[in-house]
Amino acid sequence: MRTIDFTPLYRSAVGFDRLAGLLESAARTSQENGWPPYNIETTGENAYRIEIAVAGFRPEELNLEVKENLLTVTGRRTANDDGAQRTYLHRGLAERDFERRFQLADYVVVIDARLDNGLLSINLERQLPEALKPRRIEIAGGAAPLIEGKKKTAA
Repeated sequence: MRTIDFTPLYRSAVGFDRLAGLLESAARTSQENGWPPYNIETTGENAYRIEIAVAGFRPEELNLEVKENLLTVTGRRTANDDGAQRTYLHRGLAERDFERRFQLADYVVVIDARLDNGLLSINLERQLPEALKPRRIEIAGGAAPLIEGKKKTAA
């Protein structure tokens, strides 16, 4: 696998360090093993859902954490007491620990998470602050307002 050196970008561009960091993170993520599988879908104009296949994990074995626009989903299996009593002819269900990371855009927040039928669904929403939302400015009609200290003169 080929690695990309972003050092020249850091030296010649100001304010793009976050973008370069995202590219480096994406390059590292693509080298991961790809387990557990997941889907990312858009469910509305500013709504998203991440679904992760976590068959065999209980809710208390899963952890979600958001820190600095990075959503981290971890699964840690607790010891199974009945594992010694079972004899498997084929074992296809993975029971290993995992950690998945998702880089979130600015103002994207986790709304809720639900575990149902082996799928962990994480609902996200982009919540722009009022100061960033577009707003309509009313245009008043009539004479121009007087500027303090100056009188209108008739022409």
